[in-house]
Amino acid sequence: MGQIEEFEAERARLVRLAAGLLGDRTEAEDILQQAWIRFHGTASVIENVPAWLTVVTTRLCLDRLRSKTPEPREQLEFTDAETAEDPADHVVLADTVGVALHIVLERLSPPERVAFILHDTFGVDFRTIASVLDISPQAARKLASRARSKVTASTPEGTPASWEVVDAFLTAARSGDFARLLHLLAPDALLTADTEAIAAGTPRRIEGRHNVAAMFDGAAKAALPVLIDGRPGAAWFQQGQPRVAFDFTISGGLVQSITFRARQNVLTSLARRTGNHER
Repeated sequence: MGQIEEFEAERARLVRLAAGLLGDRTEAEDILQQAWIRFHGTASVIENVPAWLTVVTTRLCLDRLRSKTPEPREQLEFTDAETAEDPADHVVLADTVGVALHIVLERLSPPERVAFILHDTFGVDFRTIASVLDISPQAARKLASRARSKVTASTPEGTPASWEVVDAFLTAARSGDFARLLHLLAPDALLTADTEAIAAGTPRRIEGRHNVAAMFDGAAKAALPVLIDGRPGAAWFQQGQPRVAFDFTISGGLVQSITFRARQNVLTSLARRTGNHER
């Protein structure tokens, strides 16, 4: 496999990672251009290309974050309890954040943001995170734990309304914010479709939050908020007419399932949803 093919094989994953760190897909694409220049220009033998590209891409994102939010370089100190293994280290994703994630991340320092997103969203191990941040794995674990505590403390109390979850999901889908999509989906999220929607070209069935998020990543640009049988949902419109409805099932502030529906009686009964409300 040539260098171009090796890079292109990792592009989609790296764009999602960079977009999750920066909260901006356009910036993420710019970072990927810089990563390619470094990859193409290296004379070293790279034993693990995916890992190398992950580190380089993340460091470029960290530099971009630091240029926006300078922070003093700090030495993390630990007690024996803090250096012990944290059970939360094995739990990928903080399921409590969904709707407010984009606001909460702005309150983290760049290293905290990198440690939290890499570990809790993308499941990157602390050894790799440590190499990105030029700290020890224990310090990387501490940063992620500290960020997780801030995220949890900053999350608004109470469960968000269904329309808030649906609208946050559509916004994340359109902007290509893969990290936010993941935080809005339940771990066992399921996407299904009725016969008419499948005939229109939608997938028949997709299982798992990562696969569902990948389906919507950078998509849904022609989707508009609607009410489906009184429930907040969305629909894909073409030439002013609804073609496929996105029927969401929300529980505990997370998207449990999405059903693509294109039966004529469903489409004709849709009501455009304007404003932040649901019936």
